[in-house]
Amino acid sequence: MLTLPTLAALLERYEAMAEAARANDWERLSALEREAAALREAARGNTWGAMDDAAALARLPPADAAELREGIARLLALDAEIRSHTDPFLSSVRKLLSAGRQERALRDAYGASSR
Repeated sequence: MLTLPTLAALLERYEAMAEAARANDWERLSALEREAAALREAARGNTWGAMDDAAALARLPPADAAELREGIARLLALDAEIRSHTDPFLSSVRKLLSAGRQERALRDAYGASSR
């Protein structure tokens, strides 16, 4: 189950990831994503199932439940911002790689006959 300390650690990583995405620092973003993935996996590993999560959430004090909701909403907003930076970059990388493949295929197909 996602706990407040894990949520705080995730928010810290996502804030840093958003900063790295804004700066086009893809290596740092990648490293931070690996850290965030480990935190998400740890949170997932601490649970026994959805019913246990629901029961645990129902037992949380209202202030903690509200903090979890707000934190999750912030994570989702940061994720959307990160994607707004990474999606265009990944699209351009895909086009670049595709163009390189097409160029090699043309050279392979027609290069031998032009010699």
